Amino acid sequence: MRSNWIYFILAFSLSYSCDQSGKSEGPNIIPEVSFVSAPNFNADSAYLNIQKQVDFGPRVPNSPAHDHCAEYLHGKMSGYADQVIIQEFDSKSQSGEFYRFKNIIASFNLQASRRILLGAHWDTRMKADKFTEDPSMLFDGANDGGSGVGVLLEIARLLSQDSLSIGVDIILFDAEDQGGLGLEWCLGSKYWSNNKHQSGYSAYYGILLDMVGAKNATFPHEYYSIQFAPSIVDKVWEEAHRAGHSRYFSYGKGGAIEDDHYYVNVNAKIPMINIIDMIPDGSNRADAFKSYHHRPSDNMDIISKETLNAVGTTVVNLIYRENSLVL
Repeated sequence: MRSNWIYFILAFSLSYSCDQSGKSEGPNIIPEVSFVSAPNFNADSAYLNIQKQVDFGPRVPNSPAHDHCAEYLHGKMSGYADQVIIQEFDSKSQSGEFYRFKNIIASFNLQASRRILLGAHWDTRMKADKFTEDPSMLFDGANDGGSGVGVLLEIARLLSQDSLSIGVDIILFDAEDQGGLGLEWCLGSKYWSNNKHQSGYSAYYGILLDMVGAKNATFPHEYYSIQFAPSIVDKVWEEAHRAGHSRYFSYGKGGAIEDDHYYVNVNAKIPMINIIDMIPDGSNRADAFKSYHHRPSDNMDIISKETLNAVGTTVVNLIYRENSLVL
């Protein structure tokens, strides 16, 4: 079912652009696509996708919960996508323990040359290391890991019900969140960006979703996103504001986050931005993240359907706007 909203004929729209340093250059007049319609993002569905992941337990490497969640995600994506590839890789910790990981790659409209890459990580950090009472505790990772995956599963469902002229690839990266625990950060994106699932693969641009479900989330302009892909930041934030979600998508500056998008930019040479919940201007703080980060409070109690809707609707609208440009 398509939504009951459309963009009526407008000659121009205002956006705010940034230069390579991330400094705002103020409003620009840009052309507006005259008519776009898109399917409704279902935040209830996204929420249930997160709940299902949490129900497996913390998805930490080498655990039954990690294995069972991988099977679930593979099955869900296989029901939606034209092709699903499981990319297995391994790593050894500093203590000598061997870990096995899986990137899950779902593709839509394989024949299309113009493609958009969407990503999120699906693993849960092995320790709640910011929880001073017991930093060895496991935690649910409802937002940090679960939320981005939940949104992307709902987007995959919508894409499966429509025929687009552009291609979309969704990568669920494993092993993003284990840095400082005997493993490196972002192992899944490092592996994929150096060993792409398809020879010569590229995308017009990418969007990473990380911690996109918490109540009262704020998504400022993450530093590396501005450095590598300022025009894509403008494009996404403009779409969010057009859809009425300016309370979430802030024009403030965020810190530099070593996240999966960094390695997609550096190694794969695909401009990818990061939608990530953090404190605006947080680069001047000891911790740029919110109070739930890497703590037991990252559970379903902090997940907001309103936040999921803001992010999911923004991304879906943008996909269909891009699609309208090639029809």
